[in-house]
Amino acid sequence: METSYVMEVDGAYRITGSRVSLDSVVYDFLSGLSPESIADNYDTLSLEQVYGAITYYLAHRTEVDAHLRRSRAKFDALRLQSRAAHPLLYQKLEEVQESRS
Repeated sequence: METSYVMEVDGAYRITGSRVSLDSVVYDFLSGLSPESIADNYDTLSLEQVYGAITYYLAHRTEVDAHLRRSRAKFDALRLQSRAAHPLLYQKLEEVQESRS
């Protein structure tokens, strides 16, 4: 009996039966969290689902790593667009951050 732990929906990888992204689980895994800790972080995931997601990642590492790089590049581009569109907002946020340091 084969179980599918990861599905692709609209270009995004999700843990089957949940709204949790594979990206989230992979980043936690790569940060050194244990599968048990990852399962504790997501109330909707079972330990089996976490192990299944990690296994999927390890079996499809090249593909998933490329997806993570593309997602990161999109995020960086959106962040730059937002900074360009709202410079005063970001200036104020940076001032607040500096005052707290």
